[in-house]
Amino acid sequence: MNRTYEVIFILRPDLVEEEADKLVAGLESAATTAGAVFRKIDRLGRRRLAYRVRGFREGNYVLFDLEAGAGPIGELQRRLRVSEPVIKYLAVRTDEMAKRLDKDRRHREARLKRRPAPAAQEPSVEQEMAASAEADEAAPPAV
Repeated sequence: MNRTYEVIFILRPDLVEEEADKLVAGLESAATTAGAVFRKIDRLGRRRLAYRVRGFREGNYVLFDLEAGAGPIGELQRRLRVSEPVIKYLAVRTDEMAKRLDKDRRHREARLKRRPAPAAQEPSVEQEMAASAEADEAAPPAV
């Protein structure tokens, strides 16, 4: 059964662009031969890291958005783990999140349908005070 995943990984900042392209293409071909279908590949570029990772303060981010079973994802994670230029990676299953968000949206819509129409609001204390002050000004002085 194919599921939707996002795999993001950070490459060393001192890696030459040609080597990074070669590594990304190798990972893509390995996952494709294992049965994954890529929906999107984003090269997010060089960014500053929140904390030092293996002594680096910056890294080149790459994001894969793909559909695959457990086998191709396991193979991709294995290759990311043993690859020297990869300093960090994370694979997240996103189809469960989409299902949960859809379920929450349907639940919210059903709850709004069940809710009765809002009743007329009673005037607040400030509104009552303003109305009484206007009435006092409009009334003739008592003799």
